[in-house]
Amino acid sequence: WDEEPFELIVSNPPYSVKWVGDGDATLINDPRFAPAGVLAPKSKADMAFIMHSLSWLAANGTAAIVCFPGIMYRGGAEQKIRKYLVDNNYVDAVIQLSGGLFFGTSIATCIMVLKKGKSDNKVMFIDASKECIKVTNNNKLTPENIDRIVDVFAKREEVAHFSHLADYAEIAENDFNLSVSTYVEPEDTREKIDIKKLNAEIAEIVAREQVLRSEIDKIIAEIEG
Repeated sequence: WDEEPFELIVSNPPYSVKWVGDGDATLINDPRFAPAGVLAPKSKADMAFIMHSLSWLAANGTAAIVCFPGIMYRGGAEQKIRKYLVDNNYVDAVIQLSGGLFFGTSIATCIMVLKKGKSDNKVMFIDASKECIKVTNNNKLTPENIDRIVDVFAKREEVAHFSHLADYAEIAENDFNLSVSTYVEPEDTREKIDIKKLNAEIAEIVAREQVLRSEIDKIIAEIEG
């Protein structure tokens, strides 16, 4: 206990495990959970782990917590806890990762970065779901992938289809949804169609069809004659 509070916390808690929650009336007064005014659901302790880490964080500290993406957009108690975190300017960033990075699960996880001493009131959203390479049946983050994510995170840089810096008003407008896909528009990789060129090609096909129809009509007329 001599080292607390901690300046750096890195955590990968179990996803959506059950806990006692409001089954223990004393937990709402626990200094770890009381500030949010609500407890994480009994069936999903994810937010309890986040509040636990936050309670041990120093005033100048940073926590990076690997999370199940569902806690970023689900309603109810989890939404109220997200609102508490955003209202108090604790959420520094949310980084979406690709699936298949962790042994034993293929789900796509994300990282929530918490800070108590932020210099602004904005949240950085990074879509790093494509920052990986395929290794057998799993995905892997290369040093290059990590460098790109960390560089954009450190600079709080906006990059099209990769990162977005959202202010409080934008997050509040989205009902405190912290899902990266809400704020970072994916790149449209579909083939772009030149509608004018397509219309010209269709018109040409129709014209050729009319000529062929006319020639066929002539042949039929000769046969019948």
